[in-house]
Amino acid sequence: MSPAYTDNLTPEQRKRTMTRVHSNDTQPEMHVRRLVHGMGYRYRLHRKDLPGNPDLVFSRRRKIIFVHGCFWHGHDCKAGRKQPKANAAYWSAKLARNRERDAANQALLRAQGWDVLIVWECERT
Repeated sequence: MSPAYTDNLTPEQRKRTMTRVHSNDTQPEMHVRRLVHGMGYRYRLHRKDLPGNPDLVFSRRRKIIFVHGCFWHGHDCKAGRKQPKANAAYWSAKLARNRERDAANQALLRAQGWDVLIVWECERT
């Protein structure tokens, strides 16, 4: 989708588009899950009792993996630096809140004795 296309969406079209954005079982997450499972490791998915609902949780090892989308979590790569032109103030604030929330969740997990690894979407290739 080009930026010119997304700027011309009606509110209903934009809503329909945004509802198709998922946080679980994304392609990058599935790639990491297949890789880790193929290495013989077993894990729990999206534990809601832990801060941030980590993507992969290795309970006995006290290890956690988050698979972050570069745009949504503000990675320092081409996709992460991209800023939407439409409704820029909203998106800037939203992405800043996402980064703050991620940092707070990671700090809580580390305080609880978990080792946290972040795998970025762009690292998949």
